Amino acid sequence: MTLLKALSRTKLYWGLIAIFLIGVLSSPMTSSGRNIFLSSGNLLDVLRQVSTTGLVATGMTAVILTGGIDLSVGSLMAICSVVCAMLLTVPGETPAVFLGLPAVGLASLLIGAVAVRFAFLNIEKSRAGENSIRDVHLDRTRGTVLPALAGVGLCVLVLSFLLPQVQTKFGVLGVLLVAPAVGLLFGAINGAIIVVGRLQPFIVTLAMMVTALGIARLTAGQNNAVLPVYTGSNATADFDMLRQLVFGIVPMPGIFFIAAILIYGAVLRFTPFGRYVYAIGGNEEAARLSGINAGRVKIATYAISGLLAGIAAVLYVAQYRQGKPDAGAGLELDAIAAVVIGGTSLMGGRGSLAGTFCGVLIFGLLSNILQLHNINSNLQLVLKGVIIIGTVLVQERNAYDILAHLRLPHTSRRAAERETSAEKRPSRETLSLTMGGKEE
Repeated sequence: MTLLKALSRTKLYWGLIAIFLIGVLSSPMTSSGRNIFLSSGNLLDVLRQVSTTGLVATGMTAVILTGGIDLSVGSLMAICSVVCAMLLTVPGETPAVFLGLPAVGLASLLIGAVAVRFAFLNIEKSRAGENSIRDVHLDRTRGTVLPALAGVGLCVLVLSFLLPQVQTKFGVLGVLLVAPAVGLLFGAINGAIIVVGRLQPFIVTLAMMVTALGIARLTAGQNNAVLPVYTGSNATADFDMLRQLVFGIVPMPGIFFIAAILIYGAVLRFTPFGRYVYAIGGNEEAARLSGINAGRVKIATYAISGLLAGIAAVLYVAQYRQGKPDAGAGLELDAIAAVVIGGTSLMGGRGSLAGTFCGVLIFGLLSNILQLHNINSNLQLVLKGVIIIGTVLVQERNAYDILAHLRLPHTSRRAAERETSAEKRPSRETLSLTMGGKEE
């Protein structure tokens, strides 16, 4: 491996290091000569602030890898924050209960059934010596009846835990079950409409963004988008656990963000589901012809995106001690920007959650640097937009191609050589099917 190739493969990390060094060198100093940017309080604030966006960006990465996009995550976070806040503060028959309990019931039903069926498939795979569960066939009892009974059993178990809390304030475990389930339900609806209706993800999620925002305002009982529905003094005391530091160092939202990156990253890299996600993004029709159930995989990615938006909503309520219908305003754009900065192609099939993690941190550090220098908020938006456009240009068209259009002789020759070399290589679609679409 040459030094140039090593630098190219680690360019995201170099970008993160460069932003960090810029922050250190340009940081204002306190009266005692301390670097404000390097202070532990400032860096922990950055991690706390990017955690919400990071959770949403984690789910968005898989959606974009399939070639789709999810514009509704901000509104899903808003509706989940309202549900979360009302469950914590308003005992009795609230709109949040009527919205949340069916969602958690349906989610537990599906999760129980799918988990048991998956277990039977793997048991049969081991017994028959097959290489893939796609080649395994189950009888009706193990394929349908027992998974259905398991789903119903899990649904009854979860609801029997939650129903006694309806007439009181929900505890933190109840809220952690209900609010993400609402996001999971709306995300699954997004995916089902896209797959069954064969509609563009942009149109479907745009419509869901408006619909979910309306439901959030109706649930809150007000038309005012800035109405807080939760105050710390009325909340369940142990809910404040979600805003404390773990071991006195790392904020709890940061733990959720890092855990989501590690778990979902492992799923995408080491499981058949992850390989299907990359294959669908590389060439959906080829993936379908190879036996992959593209529709089911796409529904799952949108459902997980909604689930992570629900978890982000719980952490938002814990941090700001309020839930409101405009809690996720603009969040979808920040998440998409972080994913793109992290190297995931908007065309699908190429990218990683490691890149998204770097993209989220780069985005957060950049915002922090601009805030430390009291840059006008409108100018901050301009600078962020310029950086995003530059990043996409560099990713979609490599540096030599861009310089070649500037008619520099040396770069034009190198670009022509790269095009000739590219013609001799197999297509990206072929690589996606044979290697799971992962970059080497």
